[in-house]
Amino acid sequence: MNSEIPSINLPALPDKSIPDSDISAAGLQAVLDNLDALVYVSDLETHELLYMNAFGRRIWGAIDGRKCWQVLQDGDGPCVFCTNHLLVSNEDSPKPPHVWEFQNQLDQRWYQCRDQAIRWTDGRLVRLEIATDITERKQMELALQEAHEQARAAALTDELTRLHNRRAFFEFGGQLLSQARRHQSPMALIMMDLDFFKRVNDTYGHDAGDEVLRQVSAVLLERVRESDIVARMGGEEFALLLPETGTQKARELAERLLDLLRSLAVVHRGHTIQPSASFGITTLTAWDQRLEDLLHRADRALYHAKEKGRSRVSMDTDHYG
Repeated sequence: MNSEIPSINLPALPDKSIPDSDISAAGLQAVLDNLDALVYVSDLETHELLYMNAFGRRIWGAIDGRKCWQVLQDGDGPCVFCTNHLLVSNEDSPKPPHVWEFQNQLDQRWYQCRDQAIRWTDGRLVRLEIATDITERKQMELALQEAHEQARAAALTDELTRLHNRRAFFEFGGQLLSQARRHQSPMALIMMDLDFFKRVNDTYGHDAGDEVLRQVSAVLLERVRESDIVARMGGEEFALLLPETGTQKARELAERLLDLLRSLAVVHRGHTIQPSASFGITTLTAWDQRLEDLLHRADRALYHAKEKGRSRVSMDTDHYG
């Protein structure tokens, strides 16, 4: 690696209070070479590197008249994220500095970059970048962000079944409701409640009940689309919110789920448990303002299914006649 300091001509400083004898290219270069940051200058048009301080040369080597993208990115052309176009106005005058952060794919380090167009010694506009290594800080920020995201995901997930919980149902469901109302598109809600679930817990124990809930939840997840919301609302009650779904499609899904649950055999400690469920269905109307409006009707339909003997699908009769 060539660590020889290149001979450069730096622009004169405008501060006339400093005697000319105290200002020299060597003195400025000594300051730049002792900065714990990358400093480089490149031609705005050709991308040729005109200067790089010692910090940069230690990492990327000598510039040797190469382009900035050849040295800093080992690329075969200008970087897609190049900011040169942000540094000069339409009147060919420098804009204010542009400050941004990015991860260099060559060394995998994070940098905060301060880019600015300046007049070079020959009068042309060039790019001056000062890039400070912020990897440790960025890693802490990303780790904290990931921890926040994991905590948020945990707060919206039912721990036993890994389905959305009631809080997530209202948060995400509210967004789907707003979209459906805005675009006047159909949406259906299916409420499902496991029949005689207390009897399972009383007969086989809560561990068996938990296993039934897990396997029933797996059946639900296998049959819904990515755009649907399936949530455990509490206990043995589940909700499925289905965007772009009308009455017939919702009923077909509920009937299919009912058949799948009837054929499901949950084996736990030598016992075979065959769950069943009751379903209540409603769809979005023009006067629905909140998810609670749909929940009220779907719960009413679910109650009718239980009244009629359970293990069946019931529609919101008041809504459909």
